[in-house]
Amino acid sequence: MVAQTSDGHVLLVKKLGGLFAIIVGCLLTAVGVTFESGGTTFVGVLFLILGAILLVLKIIRRNEGSSLP
Repeated sequence: MVAQTSDGHVLLVKKLGGLFAIIVGCLLTAVGVTFESGGTTFVGVLFLILGAILLVLKIIRRNEGSSLP
């Protein structure tokens, strides 16, 4: 476990931004499907994808340099 990183704020922003984007994406997708709005559904799916990408980038960055046995 890493005690301190030089870019800790960047990792925190990616984590919180990713979680926020996923929550907003889920809500927009649900509203879009409920009211049969293609545009809202599309924007919701884009937010879901953006949130997933931010979380994956955060995980990749965190695991850089660590070796698994």
